[in-house]
Amino acid sequence: MAVAIKTREIQYQAKDGTTLIGYFAAPESTQPVAGVIVGPEWWGRNEYTEQRARELAEHGFAALAIDMYGDKKVTSVAAQANEWMMQTFKDADTIVDRTSAALAAQPEVDGQRLAAIGFCYGGKVMLDLARSGADLKAVVTFHANLSPQNPAQSGKFKAEVLVLHGEKDSMVSLADVESFKQEMNHAQVKSEVIILKDAKHGFSNPQADEKAKANGVDLGYNAEADQAGLTAMYDLLDRALG
Repeated sequence: MAVAIKTREIQYQAKDGTTLIGYFAAPESTQPVAGVIVGPEWWGRNEYTEQRARELAEHGFAALAIDMYGDKKVTSVAAQANEWMMQTFKDADTIVDRTSAALAAQPEVDGQRLAAIGFCYGGKVMLDLARSGADLKAVVTFHANLSPQNPAQSGKFKAEVLVLHGEKDSMVSLADVESFKQEMNHAQVKSEVIILKDAKHGFSNPQADEKAKANGVDLGYNAEADQAGLTAMYDLLDRALG
């Protein structure tokens, strides 16, 4: 039976003054529940990201789909998405500051039990949040950019990590994945990388093929990889946040 949920938008400020508008979904519950931050693809906090937040709420978690660009800006144009994304890389603190602002407590959330998931750009965002020392139990990434702003340090990186990566991802190479594994090993972080067969970048998003065609980029939805990734994600979240 599906869990009854509630949703709302939440406005909050980053340290740099940017007004961010998140999308919050939580089960109807009398007790605070574990919380999951949801990092969007480079398109922005769109309907796809909100759908993932609702699914997490139906599973029993409170979820906040975050706004990384301000004023919940979204686009379907890769060049615009890239421009907005690169702006968040200009200052080394922007990613962590804007993501940390999203940790602002909601009454439905048990602040002692927090995790983060992210798709593509949002996966990098969440890894960098964990690298900054955020008090997260777990981080799960789907077809993410794995390169660090600041490499993970032993004792500072608290989350257990699951990386879901497409075998045929032409944007993040298997060599990049190996570098990430070395970073995690060096920092003594408990981590797992699952390589999903025949999956391209964007494998979790049913709109990936449409966006690939419109923008001339190498994306592709893979229903089998998507489902396998979600199953592995919920296994980790249920264990880490239970």
